[in-house]
Amino acid sequence: MNIDLILLKQISILSIFFGAVCGLLALIPYVGTFSLIFLMCFIAPLVISILIKYSCISLEAVKDSIITGALAGFTAYIGFSVIFIPFTVVFYKFLNVAANQGIAIALSNANFFILLVLSIFMGVLSATVNAFTGFLTFYLLELAKSMRK
Repeated sequence: MNIDLILLKQISILSIFFGAVCGLLALIPYVGTFSLIFLMCFIAPLVISILIKYSCISLEAVKDSIITGALAGFTAYIGFSVIFIPFTVVFYKFLNVAANQGIAIALSNANFFILLVLSIFMGVLSATVNAFTGFLTFYLLELAKSMRK
């Protein structure tokens, strides 16, 4: 797979969109936990399956799925952070409402540098987990292909 700019844009746009949706869902009490788990684990299989469905990508090697999964995981978490952090801080500071009280207190008292480092660290963690789930997606797709033959 030759990664070109169009494919990078498609992966990034899909990932940021799903990350932003997860960020909005994370603002809802009790739904936020499931939204974060989905974001951390299942963004890569979702993005890979959409790109395969529309023939934008063909996974030829394990490396392709790992790179796609890592890119999807990192950009999805950045999209999540851009939505979740400001809304959580604004809701907590002005309305005194929070889906998770502990996270709201921590985010509202942190400075910009701490929030940036936390977002990048969690983005790398999301990239690592999604690289693994992208790897699993590749093997499950290969298993499905071999079962059909």
